[in-house]
Amino acid sequence: MHRLNPFRKDRRRWGRRHNPDGTMTLVDHLYELRYRLGVAMAAVVVGGIFGFWWFSHSVFGLPTLSDVLLGPYCALPVEQRLSPNGTCQLLQTEPFEILMLTLKVGISVGAVLFSPVWLYQLWAFITPGLYAKERKFARTFVFFATILFAAGAVLAYFVLPQALIFMSGFGGHAFFTALTGGKYISFMLLLLLIFGVSFELPLILVMLNRAGIVSYAKLKSWWRGVVFALFVFAAVATPGQDPFSMLALAGALVVLFGIAMLLCRANDRRKAKKLAADGLAGVGLDEASEIDFRPSDLDTTPSPSTKQHDDIT
Repeated sequence: MHRLNPFRKDRRRWGRRHNPDGTMTLVDHLYELRYRLGVAMAAVVVGGIFGFWWFSHSVFGLPTLSDVLLGPYCALPVEQRLSPNGTCQLLQTEPFEILMLTLKVGISVGAVLFSPVWLYQLWAFITPGLYAKERKFARTFVFFATILFAAGAVLAYFVLPQALIFMSGFGGHAFFTALTGGKYISFMLLLLLIFGVSFELPLILVMLNRAGIVSYAKLKSWWRGVVFALFVFAAVATPGQDPFSMLALAGALVVLFGIAMLLCRANDRRKAKKLAADGLAGVGLDEASEIDFRPSDLDTTPSPSTKQHDDIT
């Protein structure tokens, strides 16, 4: 009969803590995955509770979350929206709709505010399988990905009022806009998500260039097609199908693509100088992508098992 191990709960971090090379058994990986998922889910739940409370209460003198979400809708002219008793309100057409809506918004806001926590848990789970140089790239990627996602969401928030004014102005004075809370919030969250995720595309290009998969020369030869594809993507991705959000998204992506090309150009020049210093000036950047990231440039500290094998031999 097997005895229960009182220290079994600590096995999820045993391999990482006592094995610098990150070698772990399958069971240790499962414990590690359970631990990371538990911490990430706990962070989202705590953030959801905070977002649920913030929906109706002011935090540090800031407006409530409901006021922030209603801002674009309340920017509509009074004659184009429902204004009972001179107030700006959304419709509730189903029982408990506002409760489910508040929970949805709270979890979404909590996931965004506590994104550094669960992103770190994701990074901490995969980082032992990376070289030291790749770990640095992972930290940089997570940092700039968070900033770009937030920038895209902020741009969408400021574009949304113009989009609503444009879409609600077709009927003239014969109609007024009485949006339900569920449809309006869902549309707004979808727009924020699309803008935030779209802002990650230029960052992906930069990381592919750093990995030697895409060179600046290729991007330069593709730039017309890429710009056209970005406008097509913006036209298809924006849920409102209005020109303001489409042009704002396409214009921002084109600017970010230009910045990404400049970064790729600087990185390729750095690679070219390194190849010239190593006496490989005639080798193309595409052919030398593996040379630039060869194991000698990375953290290749031999694992204990490899070192023991070398000692035996």
